[in-house]
Amino acid sequence: MIFEDFLRRDAELYPQKTAVICNGKTFTYSQLWQKVLEKTAQVPKNEIFVFRASQDLDFLLTYFALHVNGSVAVPLEKDVPEESFQEVSSLVKKYKTPDGVADILFTTGTTGKKKGVMISHRTIIADGENLIEGQGFTFDLAFVITGPFNHIGSLSKIYPVIIQGATLIITEGMKNVNDFFSALDLPFEKFATFLVPSAIRILLQFSGERLKKYASKIDFIETGAAAISKSDILKLCETLPFSRLYNTYASTETGIISTYNFNDGRCFEGCLGKPMSRSKIIITDEGLISCQGETLMSGYFGDEDLTAKVLKNNTVYTSDFGRLDEEGMLRLSGRIDDVINTGGFKVAPTEVESVALSMPQIMDCICVAAPHPVLGTALKLIYVVKSEVTKKEIAFYLKSKLENFKVPFYYEHAEKIQRTFNGKIDRKFYRK
Repeated sequence: MIFEDFLRRDAELYPQKTAVICNGKTFTYSQLWQKVLEKTAQVPKNEIFVFRASQDLDFLLTYFALHVNGSVAVPLEKDVPEESFQEVSSLVKKYKTPDGVADILFTTGTTGKKKGVMISHRTIIADGENLIEGQGFTFDLAFVITGPFNHIGSLSKIYPVIIQGATLIITEGMKNVNDFFSALDLPFEKFATFLVPSAIRILLQFSGERLKKYASKIDFIETGAAAISKSDILKLCETLPFSRLYNTYASTETGIISTYNFNDGRCFEGCLGKPMSRSKIIITDEGLISCQGETLMSGYFGDEDLTAKVLKNNTVYTSDFGRLDEEGMLRLSGRIDDVINTGGFKVAPTEVESVALSMPQIMDCICVAAPHPVLGTALKLIYVVKSEVTKKEIAFYLKSKLENFKVPFYYEHAEKIQRTFNGKIDRKFYRK
């Protein structure tokens, strides 16, 4: 069975149900399936096909048609440079994929080397079923897509929507916030969306009061891909008191593993919930998170050595530090690559950033390692302000909330914090 079998079923059972809304046009499940069948004549069969992931109906048609044709989909960032596009196109010609692979999603690790993560048809369905179970996707839901389709954060939301016969609304991202709110004005009673933490922060800062007006219509919002600060968690719960607000542990390599509704009255920071039924979490002796289950990748495309380091005995070993609490919920404490050693102490920069972001004057920030004549390495906070504040005031605020060794030694004002295309802080940029 492949994921597109659900789409064919939807076209038979709910032919007039709205499947997709994009660029002001509406397509029923019957129309969508017919367009997919027509698209199969335009894409290759039983090949690996590289294409740009546009934010429109054509992406869905290409993606679905490739799978129907037995081909492997390789969606790249919409604005990927032509040189990089050709580099990937040449690479995919050198190797074959194992049986059952549906997609190859390219990610860039801390070394800067591109890694092609192979995703199977079984994994796609398992990811969709985990999300349905963990977040409550239903037949009458309208899900608003704002992020790029070459990234698992948005791509994976197609799966539960189609499996449940719900509705997908595609927007061009959050650059024009009016497009997002226009989607929420459509005639549906129940909406959901996925937003990275940086998008949530911008939405709360500049359109918080406007978002409140849709509180009764928003069934849930999911976030992930990066840590969300405690202050933003609390503000989002206050803005949308009746909505479920999920923080999810997922990656391209592991698939969708666990999720936590931080609007449960307890609002645990850094909590990512219990693993869902198709997944299992194991904490290694070093305190690193490892995952098992049906949602795991099939390996790295064309790189058996790297695959062997990460995927062993049907277990993906991550670089994330974490623990399982007394309720069996995953608590994340940072990435092994991000931890900063200073004065004999190990500091997770996300903890410092979360506290700094709770200061009303700070809009965005990153905590990095910087040279120090005595300690060797010291913490440095690079920050963006939304109102005037001095470095001394920031340091004093952090000292009131953090242990001394976690308080940055250096402070630098910046116009913006560098982020990747999917909203994560670009820590690799600052390591240079």
